[in-house]
Amino acid sequence: MSDQTTSRVADAPSDIWVYRLLPKSVWPYAQLARWDRPIGWWLLMWPCWWSLTLSFGVHLKQGPITLADNELGPVLLVAQYAQGLFFFWLGAVMMRGAGCTYNDFVDAGIDAQVARTASRPIPSGRVTRRQSVVFMIGQALVGMVCLFGVCLIGRATLNEFAMVLGISSLVVVAAYPFAKRITDWPQLVLGLAFSWGALMGWAVIFANLTLVPLLLYAGSILWVIGYDTIYAHQDKEDDALIGVRSTARLFGDKTKPALVVLYSSALALIASALWLVEAGWPAYLGLILGCGHMIWQVMKLNIDNADNCLALFQSNTRFGWLVFAGLLADLIV
Repeated sequence: MSDQTTSRVADAPSDIWVYRLLPKSVWPYAQLARWDRPIGWWLLMWPCWWSLTLSFGVHLKQGPITLADNELGPVLLVAQYAQGLFFFWLGAVMMRGAGCTYNDFVDAGIDAQVARTASRPIPSGRVTRRQSVVFMIGQALVGMVCLFGVCLIGRATLNEFAMVLGISSLVVVAAYPFAKRITDWPQLVLGLAFSWGALMGWAVIFANLTLVPLLLYAGSILWVIGYDTIYAHQDKEDDALIGVRSTARLFGDKTKPALVVLYSSALALIASALWLVEAGWPAYLGLILGCGHMIWQVMKLNIDNADNCLALFQSNTRFGWLVFAGLLADLIV
């Protein structure tokens, strides 16, 4: 086997920018951060962008256009919205990378026993545990800078409420790797972490939480449980052998009905949030199109085909785009 091949990860694509542009010495760290699999940061980012866009729309309806008690021109308002999108994107990339590095650090022993994950940098020995900790801290520090960035949107002073809320998410992130050892619902814990942005987007604008972001958060959690259940079906045989628990193993052959319940409930909760803020038709159209995509996922799912499960899991970024596009169109019109 060539050295080129042993430097890759079994369940990650090989024809991606990581291997074309980065020095080979950096590859293991890029793999730890999952830069070779961007779907994770997309899925982490979408609740942030949904919430931020929804919050801006609500704020504009309250008029006049003010943030931090200062009247703003439309150019400055657009700049602040773009600032929020950028910092949430970069923060999602960094914190997803830090979270994956932490998860691999904790799960190194389990990953070594699973064919799909044994080639990851830590169990394969290409990155030491100490090196992974240093890399994780570095990513977290950049993520903290991004948190400062979003907590200063439209303000002369730091939004302390949003800052504390953002830091609080680390408790859930820290708990996630252990959930699969003690509960059949580790996907719920992942949902709590990956959906946190649904709270943050609202908090950075209003410095509080109301029923609206809570409904959006709950809807996102159910969406995450659904798509990560699909993902977990790839490993169900190995998981059963080593005692790792998941909703994929819990639902088994009843996964499709479970997804119908999860996805329909997610749509209902997100729609309720839209209704409370009196969103316009573009927002509902985006959600309806997203519903169509969810129906397609359930119809196409083959829980015994790992490639099918991975492809459908990755397709969930389309749902994120559809909901975001609807909210953005509603903000503009």
